[in-house]
Amino acid sequence: MVRLRVVAALESGQVRTYRRAAEVFGVSERSVGTWWRKYKAAGREALAAPVKSRSGPGDLIGAEGRAVLFQAMADYTPEELLIGGPLWTRKLVGELIRMVVGVTMTEQGVGKWLRRHGFSPQRPDRRSYRQDQAKVDAWLDNEYPAIAARAKTERAVVAWMDQCGLRSDTAPPGRSWAPAGQTPTVKVSGLRFRVNIMSAIASRGSLWFTVFTGKFTAKVFVAFLDRLARQAGRKVHVIADRHPVHRGKTVRAWLETNAERVELHLMPGYSPELNPDEILNADIKRHVHAARARSIDDFARDTRRFLHRRQRQPHIVRGYFHARHVRYTLE
Repeated sequence: MVRLRVVAALESGQVRTYRRAAEVFGVSERSVGTWWRKYKAAGREALAAPVKSRSGPGDLIGAEGRAVLFQAMADYTPEELLIGGPLWTRKLVGELIRMVVGVTMTEQGVGKWLRRHGFSPQRPDRRSYRQDQAKVDAWLDNEYPAIAARAKTERAVVAWMDQCGLRSDTAPPGRSWAPAGQTPTVKVSGLRFRVNIMSAIASRGSLWFTVFTGKFTAKVFVAFLDRLARQAGRKVHVIADRHPVHRGKTVRAWLETNAERVELHLMPGYSPELNPDEILNADIKRHVHAARARSIDDFARDTRRFLHRRQRQPHIVRGYFHARHVRYTLE
């Protein structure tokens, strides 16, 4: 396994000399040179371990080999190990197994082996390359717990806020059963218009929202914050992303004047998965059939109707906070 990591580091420029690679990976400088020359001469095939026979009972990959393989799959993508694309498919897992422990398997065999050891095919979560993991860790370990503790002391509400837009020219959500080879048709207006939604939710099931057709501006934002504080009936700690409007002078001035009513806390950049209100956004897009709206007024009315329904279903709103990436909000 270390051979692939060393070569990947040299290939990507993460380390530039044999000596530095030897220091980083804890191997000899001579080994680094040997692996690199083999790779340049014959590709990654030259780094593969000797192939073992498949004859004999039991799992051919021992506990130590499995530990190395599973750690490699957790720490790296196939792309980073120079064996394929960004996802661990059965074919690429089989390639990793062959290169690391010298055992060859069919794709079907790899799938059975992975399932036997607790793996399953899953849709991966998306993360921005711009996300700063140190800032995310600081948010999870220090910043958010401090906000939650202050809100509890002040008997205030913690409200997670976000905004999203819906367009009438998007495809209807969901799928429709139809005979194989006969794609079903849904009639749509063909018109192009957009509505915007700003919403905030709390872990006890509260939902506040506004639907508007204009641009998202500081004036729209502070009006929403003012109404949120009035409807909550107590101080609100609002948690939102780092949208430029949220950081503008007008908003900062309003917050200073209304510090006893609202405090705004900004999450780490490029980290939408940390915000439970993003799950409400996905819920809206899944249930509001924008493409069927005949006018922007119909569109806005359908959106409000859906959000009013969710206000009467606090158990669903509470469920947003139990999604894997936002469960920390309940601790």
